[in-house]
Amino acid sequence: MTEEIFREDAYARTCQATVTGLRGEGIVLDRTVFYATGGGQPGDTGVLKTADGRDITITDTIKAVGSGTHCHVLADGAPGLAVGDIVTAEIDWDRRFAHMRMHSALHLLCAVVDGGVTGGSIGAAKSRLDFDLPDTALDKEHITAELNRLVDANHPVSGRWITDQELDANADMVRTMSVQPPRGSGRVRLIDIDGVDLQPCGGTHVARTGEIGHLRVGKIENKGKHNRRINLHFAEVIL
Repeated sequence: MTEEIFREDAYARTCQATVTGLRGEGIVLDRTVFYATGGGQPGDTGVLKTADGRDITITDTIKAVGSGTHCHVLADGAPGLAVGDIVTAEIDWDRRFAHMRMHSALHLLCAVVDGGVTGGSIGAAKSRLDFDLPDTALDKEHITAELNRLVDANHPVSGRWITDQELDANADMVRTMSVQPPRGSGRVRLIDIDGVDLQPCGGTHVARTGEIGHLRVGKIENKGKHNRRINLHFAEVIL
């Protein structure tokens, strides 16, 4: 199992780690600050810095199939590593922080729009959620105003853990209809936006909603009889 430092500290940018495995998918470390693709959030990119001064570019992070290990995907032509090597893992912080802001923003969107979530994806400049909303009119300006009201209120955002049994007893906390929270370890992580939203989530988030910045609702699309897609952007221009 890879120790997931980002679970307890999403703001950790670097850590020292030991190479414990070499897989076809990538480099396995004993601990990491790199988030692995999952729950609609992309895997982190960055570098592994070696003691002899090499910077090894990581283009993606994924979970190895059937295990709890994270694979750090090497760029084409990147120099190799050996089991036992000590490295400093360093994420692309600007990209990660944009994902953190967007992921928290999508939780706000869940609080504003009353409907089950049928899908979604997170990007550094644009994200989306799909809702099960048959025959429902959605007001883009109203949703935007409500999102920015919650951003400006600067609500605290925190994580905590409950058991699988506690989640089973509170099944209405699960908003996603197509993807269920990861189980098997005996506990499930909740993200709590104080007084706004509470749901299971394994992603990385900001500490307060004010860090998200103002948002803008883009296209609202009809993707099927029971599927309305809401596209979300940061309000500021990203070059």
